[in-house]
Amino acid sequence: MDMAELRKCIGSTRFGIEAHEAPVAEFPVQPSQKDGLGRMCKLHWNQYTAGLARDAKARKTTRDEAAAPDPEPIETKPSRAKGKAKEPPLEPADGAAV
Repeated sequence: MDMAELRKCIGSTRFGIEAHEAPVAEFPVQPSQKDGLGRMCKLHWNQYTAGLARDAKARKTTRDEAAAPDPEPIETKPSRAKGKAKEPPLEPADGAAV
């Protein structure tokens, strides 16, 4: 291979992707660039975008947890029994057993 067939993949220090030389065919089409090719090879571009997505998800989770108020304890009232309430049994006035 001569130098015209290789291109430098810039890598990413943030995601531990080292810069390297790769064949031009391994670079994705990027119309916004002058030469029409991306700056990272396809493999590393996928790893880079997956890392960005993981970071964004982690930030969103952290932000949502911080924004969520702590649940306050809810005071509950004793439930009312349906129908007539049962009365406690009456004790005899003279203290005799029933």
